[in-house]
Amino acid sequence: MKNNLHACIINEHDDGDYISLLLKNQFPEFEISFQTDNIEHASNYLSKNLPDLLFVDFRLLHKSAFELLLKIKKNSSQIIFITDSEKSAIQAIKNGITDYLLKPISELDFVLTVNKAIENFRKNNFSPANNPVQNKINLPTLQGFKRVNVDEIIRCEAYSNYTFIYLLDKTKVMVSKTLHDFEKNLSGYNFFRIHHKHLINLEHLKEYIKGKGGQVVMADNSVLDVSIRKKNDFLHKIA
Repeated sequence: MKNNLHACIINEHDDGDYISLLLKNQFPEFEISFQTDNIEHASNYLSKNLPDLLFVDFRLLHKSAFELLLKIKKNSSQIIFITDSEKSAIQAIKNGITDYLLKPISELDFVLTVNKAIENFRKNNFSPANNPVQNKINLPTLQGFKRVNVDEIIRCEAYSNYTFIYLLDKTKVMVSKTLHDFEKNLSGYNFFRIHHKHLINLEHLKEYIKGKGGQVVMADNSVLDVSIRKKNDFLHKIA
């Protein structure tokens, strides 16, 4: 079982240290296994090791190093370019690079970009039950985002094109995504959509009340309807 994710940073000293600090503060599930500003040293390391996440200063690359990166990408590593030229970064993405960050790097852009890499891990690489990075998601807010553990989510409730997320700490977060989006994103976890308005975390189910469709009582003591159409599937799921 893989308990840590490994990151490699190939960047100039100041930028590299800033990336390292952001990664440690915002994504402690990552271990920085290698950091350098020398592309030859990096090429030697990467020829023998496959990091999960790689940050590369685009200006440091030469043709052979770029070819090495594409080879690494084929082995499911996620690569993020650091650049001051959006044109070169877009060209890199066309060649299969995960994403890019423009200098100067903002903390919000950094977290959103790394979260994109994490989403790729979830889709392509790891089992949610076995890897700690899979237990966190970002909830976009008007101020930025709130990063939470999936097991902190009690339930999600549809509200037009928005979703209310109810958390164990009794807070409620309004997110500009549909409930269908969350149903897809949380499909690898123990969530079940009991109604067109309600997606629940079965880990926080307290009680089921019999009825035509029935009702559930959740950890926050909310009482929610189960649709008639979903009843049999729901009872089978919790049996």
